[in-house]
This record gives sequence, structure tokens and C-alpha cells, in this order.
Amino acid sequence: MERFCFTFEIYEGMEDEYKRRHDEIWPELVELIQESGLKNYTLFRRGTQVIAYVECHPDKETAFANIAGAEVNARWSKWFEEVIVSLVDEDGNLYEAEEVWHLD
Repeated sequence: MERFCFTFEIYEGMEDEYKRRHDEIWPELVELIQESGLKNYTLFRRGTQVIAYVECHPDKETAFANIAGAEVNARWSKWFEEVIVSLVDEDGNLYEAEEVWHLD
């Protein structure tokens, strides 16, 4: 298992919409996330900054590769284009946060 944290920004004024859409997350997306090996997936928001934490099984590369090509993920991403400023940097990588400490 690999712990993974990344951050991103949502557009100002879209905070409530971001929450509403997650309150109504599509069951087929939840199923894809679970089947791909992502566990304990949690989103936190402070203003327009979102912090995502997820435990990837067996690792983040494998888990996210399982999601990347899925049609439901493409639809969800498209639906959020008006809400999220950007999920990835100019190289296409998520804005990963470095783990500096952990306590079990």
C-alpha cells in the first residue's frame, strides 16, 4: 500500500457546487475507484484549495493507471472542467504533496 496526497484549486465561487457534485457522486465511479485499489479516499477543502488523500493498493501507479482510461472517469473529469482550475501540472502530473511524517 502506498499513501498518496495531492492538491488542486477550484474556481472561486464554485465551492458549494464542488461539494454538491461529490454529494451526488455516481455509483459507477465509486465502483471504479474501489475496483482500482484506491481505499480511504478523502477530500478536504479550505477555501478554493482541495487536498486529496488516498491509500493506493498495491501502489499509486497501478491504482491510477486502472482509472485513467475508464470512460466514467473521462465523463466525470469533463463534468468538472468548469469547477476545477487544474488537476495536473504542465507535464500531466498531479500536484503531489510530499509525505514528511507518518504515525500508525
